[in-house]
Amino acid sequence: MLAGAVLAACSTAGVATAGVTEPSAKDAVDVVGAGSLVWTHVGVRARPSMHARTLVTFGQFLPDYRPRPVLAVDALHDGDGKATWYRVAIPGRPNGRTGWIPAASVSLRPVDRWLVIFRGARRFEFVLRGRVVRAGSVAVGAPGMPTPLGLFYVQEGFRPSGDPVLGAYAFETSAYSRLSDWPGGGIVGVHGTNTPALIGQAISHGCVRLRNADIEYLRDVVRAGTPVKIVS
Repeated sequence: MLAGAVLAACSTAGVATAGVTEPSAKDAVDVVGAGSLVWTHVGVRARPSMHARTLVTFGQFLPDYRPRPVLAVDALHDGDGKATWYRVAIPGRPNGRTGWIPAASVSLRPVDRWLVIFRGARRFEFVLRGRVVRAGSVAVGAPGMPTPLGLFYVQEGFRPSGDPVLGAYAFETSAYSRLSDWPGGGIVGVHGTNTPALIGQAISHGCVRLRNADIEYLRDVVRAGTPVKIVS
């Protein structure tokens, strides 16, 4: 079911570089942390108050029973400096929504890695502990079906079975694309490809395609909750 959801959003050259370089200003990601829920369910509130409107409810697990990742982008602290609420990214449409959850409902770790997609340059950079350790070309959304801009995160990854368009590996992100031929749009994936000649083009329905060598590299270093920043 997961593979089918990502495939629905993705149906439709340069060589990656290894090594360590300094990140650019556009590489910066300012977040509090990433982690997973410790409560069975938690309401994501419009304001940091249990009396505020509930925007959406997060369950502790995704539909395939994997732990639900959470990306916290801001925090509210008490007088002793202890976090009491976290503002978290909300997956889905419209992109860019956030809301507040009690700090006690989630276990967070510091973020030391993230993926940056440069949509205009059709390029990716993977930042690890403040350094760019992998970079290369990508394919992005075609005109009318652009890859969305913003700060998102990886929800989970999987090795496709029977879906060659996704290549060697695929990550489901919290972003959604605007599809002209798919009711309600679809999930934006970051995945490999079975058509490497199209890398460097604007050709997908919103997904980001990488060479299989690059996605295999990322498979070993990207985990659920890893931020994905898509810039113009």
